Amino acid sequence: MDRAARLGVDEDELEEVLEHFTRATYEGRTYQHLSSSFRGIERGTVLLGDVVVRGFPSIPRVLVLETGIPAYFDGPLAIEEKLNGYNVRIADVDGVLAFTRGGHVCPYTTQVARERMALEPFFQAHPEAMLCAEFVGPENPYTAHEYPEVDSVGSRIFDVRDRETGTPMPVERRREVLDRFDLPQPDWFGIHDPEAAVAVVEETIETLADRGREGVVMQSVDGRDMLKYTTGVQHRKDLAFALSLPFDYGRDFLFSRLIREGFQAVEFEESEAEIRERAHGLGEAILEPMVATIRAVRAGEPVGERHTIRASPEAVEGLLDHLAAQGITIEIEAERTVDEDRVVEFVKISNATRDKVEYFLEGGTIDE
Repeated sequence: MDRAARLGVDEDELEEVLEHFTRATYEGRTYQHLSSSFRGIERGTVLLGDVVVRGFPSIPRVLVLETGIPAYFDGPLAIEEKLNGYNVRIADVDGVLAFTRGGHVCPYTTQVARERMALEPFFQAHPEAMLCAEFVGPENPYTAHEYPEVDSVGSRIFDVRDRETGTPMPVERRREVLDRFDLPQPDWFGIHDPEAAVAVVEETIETLADRGREGVVMQSVDGRDMLKYTTGVQHRKDLAFALSLPFDYGRDFLFSRLIREGFQAVEFEESEAEIRERAHGLGEAILEPMVATIRAVRAGEPVGERHTIRASPEAVEGLLDHLAAQGITIEIEAERTVDEDRVVEFVKISNATRDKVEYFLEGGTIDE
């Protein structure tokens, strides 16, 4: 099958399509990746010679469970935990490679996957598959989040797809296959009819919120239709993060999370006292991190995303080179060696927020 057919486009469209792919190299191998979806081809789709690794589709979000779930699903759906980490696709293309949502080979995740995940038996049995995984834990370079069960960085595989077509493996078969190969998965809340699923998701969300977790992903049993829903705890964490870098994240980011909070408060039939408590939490999430950032800039301290990473020296060095190649400025605050791993604490410097805050602190004005 030629490249046009593999990408699902006509032969006379191929040249235009390929112009939207960007070339990159990893370990001496050239590949091409698609940074934005185009002509029905998913963002993050990768070409390595004649091999296609499909991007992962965007998962829509529902705001009202009671009406949204029955409207979206016309049959039974599976419910699994949604974790707060970063999303990669792992494929074996003459060697294990881990691709980011935008299609870059992530040197750090590739090395961690090779070193810490027993992938060879799975790919021997399923050579044309890709594993869609969330990497979580306090020591990762993208989305650091504390999980009691993860002491550094760990993975949870939430989907298995054909790497060329993107066709998902049915949910129950996927869980059975991953169990057989002892590969980690998200927590499971069963399969339910759409009407019954509403109450299950509501109860699950309340339990997850009490534990400080992110939310759930709902999926038709064939794996083709997906929907997500998140806890109020996660909304406030998102807001606190965004407002710690107020000039890096747009108003749409803030507005969407505030809207989620409003719909959730109504659907969960919260009392006036509960709504006041939710509002109090929102206020803290919005103001406190912003004040901390302004004070940090005034004191001449670096501002940005703080991370601690722990991995082999090769994986850490690959990550630092990768970040530099992406034009990201980092400041290393501390590093050490623990059990042959290199541990680095660093800040991804936010130039936009730092420069804007400095400008206003020095008397700059804003047009509104």
